[in-house]
Amino acid sequence: MINPDTFRLNMSLKGWHQKYLEILKEFNYDRSREIKSAKILSSFLNNRFRIDAIEKKIKNKTVFVIGAGPSLDASLSYLKKFKDITKIVADGATQALLENNIVPDIIVTDLDGNMEFLKRSSELKSIMIVHAHGDNIKRLPYAILFKCSIGTTEDKPFGKIRNFGGFTDGDRCVFLANHFKASKIILIGMDFGVHIGKYSKEGKYNKSIKIKKLRKGKSLLEWFVSKSNADLYTTSHPITGFKNIKLADLQRLVRQ
Repeated sequence: MINPDTFRLNMSLKGWHQKYLEILKEFNYDRSREIKSAKILSSFLNNRFRIDAIEKKIKNKTVFVIGAGPSLDASLSYLKKFKDITKIVADGATQALLENNIVPDIIVTDLDGNMEFLKRSSELKSIMIVHAHGDNIKRLPYAILFKCSIGTTEDKPFGKIRNFGGFTDGDRCVFLANHFKASKIILIGMDFGVHIGKYSKEGKYNKSIKIKKLRKGKSLLEWFVSKSNADLYTTSHPITGFKNIKLADLQRLVRQ
């Protein structure tokens, strides 16, 4: 058993270790495979990328966290108006943004999105936050394709592998923004409902498990609220602790 103090030395979010143990139990995940995956991912990453480049994009700034939920389509015309706002994007939403000439600043991915668009965004200088877990070991070699990248795990961080907290690509975006001290975090296309967005996942998948994961992601965000100093907003379905705002009011909110 890993000492919780080890997690505290490497993380700013108190209590994540216990949440991680709950996830392992709830989803019947094999912890040894989680650790193995992180070690394999580490072997594919280079040491050239400086993590302070992420902090520069986030610290004390308003950031958009963009998910691949069904409401994303209606949000794209609004997003085009905000060229200077840092956009942290969950995996599959990358395709929607690039198709609308919006380049993500940071992409959080476990590599199950459209690889063509993930690679293209990397070539356009998006920072890639690549996540290792027990079920994506075969996809980890794709990390070699990315120029600016770091690795993450939900387990013990080590070397090139970090742990900012979070479970799904979407909620990991929020945990990342909080870790690097964003002043305002605004969720767009983050629905956490029973309808799956068309950009959410490539290929076949188990819808019931996907919905269960989304519910867990939402519950983690509701847990995280009391631990964050950021102003938290959502333009989509209500999340306890996040203020609801209309897309039409984004300009006003960003200027505040």
